[in-house]
Amino acid sequence: MAESDKPVRAHVVVHGRVQGVWFRGRTRNEALRQSLTGWVRNRPDGTVEAVFEGDRSRVQQMVVWCHQGPPLAHVTRVDLHWGEPTGEFSDFRVDY
Repeated sequence: MAESDKPVRAHVVVHGRVQGVWFRGRTRNEALRQSLTGWVRNRPDGTVEAVFEGDRSRVQQMVVWCHQGPPLAHVTRVDLHWGEPTGEFSDFRVDY
C-alpha cells in the first residue's frame, strides 16, 4: 500500500467566522466527495470541529479545504491533530 493510500484520522478545530456560513454542510459535501468518513459539528465557542478518516491523500486535501472553507467563511486558524483511524464511522455526518 502506498503511503498516500494509508488510512489516517485527522481531528480539526476551525477558528474564525465559521458558524452561520454553511461550513458544516459544505464540509459534509466535500468529505463525501473525497469518500471520507467522520463527523462535523459546531462548538459553543464559535468554532467548528471535525474528524475525518480515510486515505491519507484525501484527508490531507480535506484539511487543506478546511483552511479556506465555503465562500462566506473567514478561517483564521485550524488546529490539527493526526491519529490512527478507528474505523468507527460508516459515513460522514453533521452532528448537532
